[in-house]
Amino acid sequence: MPHELAPTLRERWLAVRDGLESAIRAAGRASDEVLLVAVSKFHPADAIRELAALGQRDFGENYMQEARAKQAELAKSPFCPDVRWHAIGALQTNKARDAAGHFALVHSVDSLKLAEALARRMPEGRRQDILLQVNVGEEPQKAGVSPSGLAQLAEQVENVEGVRLIGLMCLPPRCGEGEAARPWFVRMRELRDSLEPRLGRRLPHLSMGMSGDYRQAVEEGATLVRVGTDIFGPRPPRPEI
Repeated sequence: MPHELAPTLRERWLAVRDGLESAIRAAGRASDEVLLVAVSKFHPADAIRELAALGQRDFGENYMQEARAKQAELAKSPFCPDVRWHAIGALQTNKARDAAGHFALVHSVDSLKLAEALARRMPEGRRQDILLQVNVGEEPQKAGVSPSGLAQLAEQVENVEGVRLIGLMCLPPRCGEGEAARPWFVRMRELRDSLEPRLGRRLPHLSMGMSGDYRQAVEEGATLVRVGTDIFGPRPPRPEI
């Protein structure tokens, strides 16, 4: 496609919003049941500012140093005070200080050690909302707690002051591959549903589904879908910060 005919950021975002709304309606769900998280890693703060001006509120970042630099740059923007930042990438315990209290939601907690590290860095009286990342396909190269270890970890995290567990997240083996990803989304919903009675409360969020499979994820109960390239275009090289 010639450069002058390439879709703009606004056009790509609107197309994704329309596609998500269509998927939500087809699944018989209400529009406010699913949040679109625009994955902005490696993209400039100006792109976030533009989408925030259009009404996008949730942005996902993978790398703490990059995310904190963008947060600082956008802090005084008239469109960005109510932006909700999501930490969606693998998070090491030594980076917990950069995440705790700076993100509306940390999607990628996969150990008691990390939950405790986040909790220690929260101001007194506040709690960091978290999701437990599940390695639903038990792939050795991926982060996440195994399905068999999920219940034990969830019960341990329940006792950590300073964090609040509100759901689960996954990157399934067939991530982005449409119908091929559906069985993994079903499995995540089943894991969540079996965990709730053990904890004695609801876990309202399932973070699953990306550009190629968010429709299937929505049909299987996703409440947060993470879309990057379809909104921002091809990902540039990681910036030097």
